[in-house]
Amino acid sequence: MDAFYASVELLRAPTLNGLPVVIGGRRHRAEPDASGHARLRDYAGRGVVTTATYAARAFGVHSGMGLMKAAALCPDAVLLPADFDEYRRYSRLFKAAVAELAPVIEDRGIDEIYIDLTDVPGAQADGGRDIAKRLRQHVRETTGLTCSIGLAPNKLLAKICSDLDKPDGLTIVTEADLATRLWPLPVKRINGIGPKANEKLEALGIRTIGDLAAADPAMLVERFGASYGAWLHDAAHGRDDRPVVTHREPKSFSRETTFERDLHPRHDRAALGEIFTALCRQVAADLDRKGYAGRTIGIKLRYDDFTTVTRDRSLDHHTSDAQEIRRAAGECLKRVPLERRLRLLGVRVGAVMTTAELLEAHTDDGTDATSADRTGTLPLF
Repeated sequence: MDAFYASVELLRAPTLNGLPVVIGGRRHRAEPDASGHARLRDYAGRGVVTTATYAARAFGVHSGMGLMKAAALCPDAVLLPADFDEYRRYSRLFKAAVAELAPVIEDRGIDEIYIDLTDVPGAQADGGRDIAKRLRQHVRETTGLTCSIGLAPNKLLAKICSDLDKPDGLTIVTEADLATRLWPLPVKRINGIGPKANEKLEALGIRTIGDLAAADPAMLVERFGASYGAWLHDAAHGRDDRPVVTHREPKSFSRETTFERDLHPRHDRAALGEIFTALCRQVAADLDRKGYAGRTIGIKLRYDDFTTVTRDRSLDHHTSDAQEIRRAAGECLKRVPLERRLRLLGVRVGAVMTTAELLEAHTDDGTDATSADRTGTLPLF
């Protein structure tokens, strides 16, 4: 989907079409001006950009950027708070629209999917061009939003192509187009090459996908390890045999929050305690809603110097109970230094199993292997 959150907001406020609009921050951090909209220049806080319209991106604003930095680039941009309930609603709508025409779908998050067209009637006659056009049109008619489609022989190439002609684009690439269409692109366009790998490749003089394709495979393995080095070579040559996976079991559930201001474990203990408990309840609610329970409870802390630490512990049973998650997470807290101020706090539940799986793993004495109602004193933060 194209600038998904921002596009949803423009549906609700069409007068903002064509204007630089930034989604992010907290509702109370920027007051509306005479036009009725908050402006980015008036924002005060440490929030980050969730997304931005293409007009704002033209100023260099992008997702993950600090709002204060974004304000320096585009001070007159309209600032809107995120409405994730509405974004999830539109996510369901666009995926349902796609499923009506091509039901084999791999869900990759709120605004992105992979679609296998192999068995869609007529798709092979023209390489999928007609069905791709119809998919794009049907999403537009159903949601009022635009999407960009990459049509290619595999997931790796389709992902790259979907970003080449945004917004409302349809990019078709075959194996024969690899040298002319993809090799001139920067290596970071390959999904799986992050900032650190990109920096390391640049130090080796490898800047484009074509450079990577021409690199000695043995050198890549030596520099990046056997698995990742071999993958880099395959990716540069457009090779990817991953299937479209229509169902994927989650490995863990987590919730975390970044604070508007750094909080001190001692001076802000009450506030941190409330946030910590709320995160545990949110994770428990996620588990219950999806029908899972987990036995590894963990925490994540990021200090004011951006150092991040994690701790976890394993229970002898599975649970989705908020109090038990809170208790175990509190025990993890006792194993980390709490002298510095904190900027982020998170709670994670891993080693999850479904309710059905747990029922099958019923213990010999007839008691369930889960715990949903254990009691005890909650530890202070």
